[in-house]
Amino acid sequence: MSSATAEQMSFWDHLDALRAVLMRVLLVAGILAIGAFMAMPWIFDHVIMAPTSPAFPTYSLFDRIAALSGQSSGTFSVDVVSLELASQIFVHFSASCWIALIVGFPIIIYLLWGFVSPALYPDEKRGIRRAFFFGNVMFYIGVAVGYFLVFPLAVRFLATYQLSSAIRPIVSLDSYMDNFFTLLLMMGAVFELPLLAWLLGKMGILTRSFFGTYRRHAIVALLIVSAIITPTGDPFTLFLVFVPIYALWEASARLVPPDSTTTNEN
Repeated sequence: MSSATAEQMSFWDHLDALRAVLMRVLLVAGILAIGAFMAMPWIFDHVIMAPTSPAFPTYSLFDRIAALSGQSSGTFSVDVVSLELASQIFVHFSASCWIALIVGFPIIIYLLWGFVSPALYPDEKRGIRRAFFFGNVMFYIGVAVGYFLVFPLAVRFLATYQLSSAIRPIVSLDSYMDNFFTLLLMMGAVFELPLLAWLLGKMGILTRSFFGTYRRHAIVALLIVSAIITPTGDPFTLFLVFVPIYALWEASARLVPPDSTTTNEN
């Protein structure tokens, strides 16, 4: 359907088309949620609860780094307990929905794209297709970084932090799950920043000079964030955490078109 045809549609035609798209989105999400619900015991043991084990790959890597630098990262374990009678069954349902959202993200975006695309011109569609592919790749890279880096380091820091030796660190199931999916989705969204910068640059709202002006401020802020979530105090570990976050800043700067004044000077 062309943009001209889309303009001829009435408000109720658009509403019917949107309703049909939303029904397909709910159908896809429902199918994925049912599949996740059935596989949840395995997913819980091997994926969701994996960061609570000292054998998690991220902890093993940082333990080796700490040993090479002559430091000790100490013992680490997390006890996750269910404090409410119905917590486990509610978590079973909610985790299935969250996993369906993460796994079905590209399908959901594609279905929504099918509703918007008829109103766009061919050149606009080409740009959006590239953005769609790039956005999905960056989303899953962000989720992977959140799972293998940010969440385990945050769990290790928060679970081992003690205000007093008389307090035994025990993590509730609800708290663990809230932080798990929040951090994964947050990192997925953070890794969309280059795409957002590109779109704002295409709209003329954001220019490359912004990144040059605030680069030093960004480096200091990102170093502070990296130091907070780093489990050991050695510079190499801090570097490993800082690099992917700072790479997003530089990638965003490269995707934004340069200022017209800068281009003329060059």
